Amino acid sequence: MNKQLQVLEEVLQDFYRPTSPDPQLVEGILYSIQAGGKRIRPLLLLDLLEGFGLTVTREHLKVAAALEMIHTGSLIHDDLPAMDDDDYRRGHLTNHKKFGEAPAILAGDSLFLDAFAMLAQAELPAAQLVELTKALSLASGTFGMVGGQSLDMHSEGKTLAIEELQRIHQNKTGRLLYFPFLAASVLLNLDAESTVILESLGKNLGLAFQVRDDILDVTASFQELGKTPNKDEKAQKATYPAIFGLEESKKILARLLDDIRSQLTALEAKGFQGFVLKERIEGLAIGS
Repeated sequence: MNKQLQVLEEVLQDFYRPTSPDPQLVEGILYSIQAGGKRIRPLLLLDLLEGFGLTVTREHLKVAAALEMIHTGSLIHDDLPAMDDDDYRRGHLTNHKKFGEAPAILAGDSLFLDAFAMLAQAELPAAQLVELTKALSLASGTFGMVGGQSLDMHSEGKTLAIEELQRIHQNKTGRLLYFPFLAASVLLNLDAESTVILESLGKNLGLAFQVRDDILDVTASFQELGKTPNKDEKAQKATYPAIFGLEESKKILARLLDDIRSQLTALEAKGFQGFVLKERIEGLAIGS
């Protein structure tokens, strides 16, 4: 996995190696790409492919890189004053604090669009590329991440039912975490039963990730988060602790993780032998 991460970084760097009309734009893009992200989404995709016995190639890494580009662009925009208004990300100044608001907006725009050029460069079967392009677009835009972000902004200061809160998080955070599972089923040509298990696991993992993030926002320090804590509470955002309280939120997370472990067991019965996914699942657990 370390070797694959190294190649992933090379793929991202190589994309921006040709001369750009504006080198300062590329500087801003690379600032956020190289800001120490955990590469959770790409690692999940690579682990799923390897776990089912597929040899990962540079072309698969381009799919993983395209996903990371979308995610990085979303973080740049999320931190803007008009959105979540944060000064730090991963322990460093946010993009707009480093380069200014307009350059940050353009860096995010570039990453959203460049991702599909990266994906198109992958030498994969045409049918797979079409499916992956459609899936990544739907996960990112109106019907996924951006739609969830819009719902999140409209919900500030409101009390929501759990179904409404889940709808926000399944889209805002969950869809890009779900994409690796959907992409893996496309690249692996899995049978229908395995695909259903895989996609259900992906949806639950995306939701669990957000519940945990909500909990950490009110319990963790700046050093642990790498960004300003208690931002959600101050912005009156609809979060699990805000609506259900901290202890109930921990119980919701624990139930989600139990469901995910059961789905992982079912996936292992289908031949899956991944390691990153197991570690990620256990890493989401929070003690009482």
